[in-house]
Amino acid sequence: MTPIQKALLYITMLSAFTVPCVAAAEEAQPGASQEQAELRPMFVYPDYIIGPGDVLDISVWKDDALTRTVVVLPDGTISFPLIGEMKAAGKTLAELKVEAEEKLKRYVQDLVLSVEVKQLNSLVVYVLGRVNSPGRFTYNSNITVMQALAMAGGFNPFAGKNKVKIFRQEGDKTKIIPFRYNDVVEGDRPEENIRLNRGDVIVVP
Repeated sequence: MTPIQKALLYITMLSAFTVPCVAAAEEAQPGASQEQAELRPMFVYPDYIIGPGDVLDISVWKDDALTRTVVVLPDGTISFPLIGEMKAAGKTLAELKVEAEEKLKRYVQDLVLSVEVKQLNSLVVYVLGRVNSPGRFTYNSNITVMQALAMAGGFNPFAGKNKVKIFRQEGDKTKIIPFRYNDVVEGDRPEENIRLNRGDVIVVP
């Protein structure tokens, strides 16, 4: 093998080793950033109402023993040291904080309590049928039918735009609400662009 051939072989082997390593590093970096992002509490509006499945960060300043990440259980409760079980679902973050402070200040002097949403799982709507990206969508503030349809990528060419229906669970009953997109856009039925509730299902035929 000539010196040139040896050099070419060496470069080829070096490239084969280096490129995957660089690619792996490039792939790992976004993953690390995503992991760091997941560790940060989410921003939600102060009047956000907690629901089952939400993950909360509750912490007392300078007290690791009273710092917890808790999941709101299906029955709407959470568990926290010195408090035990308490109802969280149906309350705003501010209301939950006030109630927790009342219970904890009997045990902790100069209490500084923080209650934040780490992961928002309960505020969801579903958009099904003839849209470009049907699925389950999480949101952190009030949204309307039009906004939910935009989150689903809009209508596909075969959608029945004036035959959209919203299915809403009210206790043991399901309420069906019509939504006529063309009429709403033209200004004839703007009242049909309603705010959605947790768990609403939009069906586009």
